Amino acid sequence: MAGLHKNDPIPTEIKLHQRSRLMEISFDDGQRFELSYEFLRVYSPSAEVRGHGVGQEVLQQGKQDVDIQRVEPVGNYAIRPVFSDGHDSGLYSWDYLYEIGSRRDALWQQYLDRLAAAHGTRDPAQLPPPPPKAGSCGSGGCSSC
Repeated sequence: MAGLHKNDPIPTEIKLHQRSRLMEISFDDGQRFELSYEFLRVYSPSAEVRGHGVGQEVLQQGKQDVDIQRVEPVGNYAIRPVFSDGHDSGLYSWDYLYEIGSRRDALWQQYLDRLAAAHGTRDPAQLPPPPPKAGSCGSGGCSSC
């Protein structure tokens, strides 16, 4: 396997621990990180989460119980986790995994601070129900409502 750049550390092992909801990733420079599934989900590198520029990030809520159903390799430089909430568009390159692993504690605190400032929640049971889709009952677009 190769990294995006010549000197990037590359994983030597990636393990999913389903009970503890942790991804364990070891790199060829000796670093080893344990990243919770929730952490990986809220820091997905996808445009759906990060937006297309600074200030367009979407705060992820209710991801406390998210699982990783499977991990798909992407070439020799990344993986694509498939999460239990249907999210599967994040490509986690080796350098991105190394970066967020190295900064895990600070990034996690940053997420918790953003969540608190938005009066958000990690608990999916505390999220309000999603708005009805257009044309469904409760939206005014259904003749039987």
